[in-house]
Amino acid sequence: MAEYLPTDPHFATRAICEGNEPEQWNSRAVVPPISLATTFKQDGPAEHRGFEYSRSGNPTRNAMEKCYASLEKAKYGMAFASGLAATTTIVHMLSSGDHIVSMDDLYGGTNRYLTKVASRMGIETTFVDAVNTQHVADAIKDSTRLVWVETPTNPTMKLVDIAAVAQVVKEHPKVKLVVDSTFMSPYFQQALALGADIVMHSATKYINGHSDVVMGLVATNQDDVHDSLRFLQNAIGPVPSPFDCYLVNRSIKTLAVRMRQHSTSALEVARFLEKHPAVERVLHPGLESHPQYALARRQTSGPSGMLSFYIRGGLAESRAFLQALKLVALAESLGGYESLAELPSLMTHAAVSEEERARLGISDSLLRVSVGLEDTQDIIDDLDRALRSAVPV
Repeated sequence: MAEYLPTDPHFATRAICEGNEPEQWNSRAVVPPISLATTFKQDGPAEHRGFEYSRSGNPTRNAMEKCYASLEKAKYGMAFASGLAATTTIVHMLSSGDHIVSMDDLYGGTNRYLTKVASRMGIETTFVDAVNTQHVADAIKDSTRLVWVETPTNPTMKLVDIAAVAQVVKEHPKVKLVVDSTFMSPYFQQALALGADIVMHSATKYINGHSDVVMGLVATNQDDVHDSLRFLQNAIGPVPSPFDCYLVNRSIKTLAVRMRQHSTSALEVARFLEKHPAVERVLHPGLESHPQYALARRQTSGPSGMLSFYIRGGLAESRAFLQALKLVALAESLGGYESLAELPSLMTHAAVSEEERARLGISDSLLRVSVGLEDTQDIIDDLDRALRSAVPV
């Protein structure tokens, strides 16, 4: 930490200053330069000055990783080429015959990886409703090595009690708790402080926030976990480009102000939708109607810009609504400055079986919205017009 910073700087200060100290560069640039070099001249054989080959380490990536780690108040931060690359690398810490206990309601790409790829490597996954912590405890067995939870879940916005699950995991020394905190960003949820061993994000979403970078981030306080992941990061090679690291480092600088606005706007939108005659139910942890509202208040410092809702009707009404939107874009992904809406059953969660989607409540009438940074009233007006067009009321 730079000498001019307070001993315990707040989030926004860490986001701007950590890893970005001008003194580390000969030029004393206040914005970290982009180091595009793939290799670095050495003083002698195996005698380098911190960098030898860019897959193994890069000045721009190092600066961004350090900055990200500070947001989680973590000892270590690591960057990967995508959120799924981060997931893959974490799972590569396991061996054939090992077992994962996973939340059943999670990002469709994670489900696809665990069921259709990791399974081919002899890694078994048991999916449970981790909203009930006892389900996690009951699913752990001698071969379990990871417990994987996403909170809030994608797309039904369920919450997992991280501290309670962490207590269960701590009873099994060989098991690590991984929390996918993508929907919250480090601004609203500090998973490591709640007991997680590893926290990961698709930085493509809120942390970058500009829909122009695909990246994954992982943080941990444990030396053994870091050493294993750092080895795998180099050995497998799923690293982001220096330019992408520069862009994410840039975006982190505004994360605090962006998340505050996302939160304010999404809660206003959620309250509007809750009263709309074309809407059956709204799923948003900031609403008093959310079944885990008390946990949300205890576990997070606020809701993010994500919400889901059930439109009255079915697939025809969902299609009509999405096609009637003008300001809100019909697109996958989330967490950018622009508002997005999508139909999980046909888009982000199409890889999940129809039976499983039905069990989880991911019906053709469930719509997911990432509330962006446009004027809130304009977002509401667009949603209202599209709802009235799709569902005459």
